[in-house]
Amino acid sequence: MGFSATDGGDPSQKLTTPGAGAGLRDVLKSRFLLKLLVAKELKVRYRGSILGLLWSYVKPGVQFIVFYIALGIFLGLERSPGRPDGLPNYAIYLFSGIVLINFFTEALGNASRSIVGNGGLIKKIYLPRQLFPVASVWVSGVHFVPQIVILLAACLFNGWRPGVLQLAAAVAGFLIVGLLATGLGLLFGAVNVYFRDAENLVDMLLMIATWASPVLYSWMMVRDKLGQTFFYFYQLNPITVGVETFHYAFWLPTTDGAEAIPPHLLSLWIPVGLAISGLILLIGQLVFRRLEGRFAQEL
Repeated sequence: MGFSATDGGDPSQKLTTPGAGAGLRDVLKSRFLLKLLVAKELKVRYRGSILGLLWSYVKPGVQFIVFYIALGIFLGLERSPGRPDGLPNYAIYLFSGIVLINFFTEALGNASRSIVGNGGLIKKIYLPRQLFPVASVWVSGVHFVPQIVILLAACLFNGWRPGVLQLAAAVAGFLIVGLLATGLGLLFGAVNVYFRDAENLVDMLLMIATWASPVLYSWMMVRDKLGQTFFYFYQLNPITVGVETFHYAFWLPTTDGAEAIPPHLLSLWIPVGLAISGLILLIGQLVFRRLEGRFAQEL
């Protein structure tokens, strides 16, 4: 038996078994510890770095330039007088998808390694293990902020005038992807303690994620090339829904408004995306709680 790090009262009043916590409820009770872990992750990540947090601007900037030149210019996805079937304001379309997919890939990649990476701390003291994957997601959220600021500035420069519905859709899209990253981070973070192959599996999933959702191309290409039946399965990917909501919120108001959005995006697919991400979060937490009892021994 051991004392929970979050009790803070008379030890005789409550005893808990290490590794048998209350799941994400312990994270809510340990908000101060979460804040410390996020600060530690940021400090360790940029230790000895000259640019520091400026890498949050540099990395997506370089990624955007490469994709824009390759796809927007060379492959003709940018609308121009000679290519009327391209996407208007393709730069904003592209970047609004990149900032969200970058948040997901960083959050899941780091969360899946968070338990193993903090093995030394886990073996020394008991604190809610869920804090480590959740802290990784929060660190990714910190890096997301400067990217979204750049996106907002570019949108405003291009006449962005969103309505309440667009802003609500953006929040819903971020929530969908955030819940998904947290759920998968808990799942793979726990499994990775026992089977290190989980890291390689996550790397493959992240490699596919950018291309499995309409970050670089239009959703209409999927529907036209593969048919309506496959398109329904395509829409079941929560990342797809999240990216489409970002396009709806940030890109669409900068166009003439004549561009199409996926059918039933607001009424059907956003609720479906939230439900699927919520289910994955529940599964991830259940698996994590089942496996966390032997983390210290396995590490």
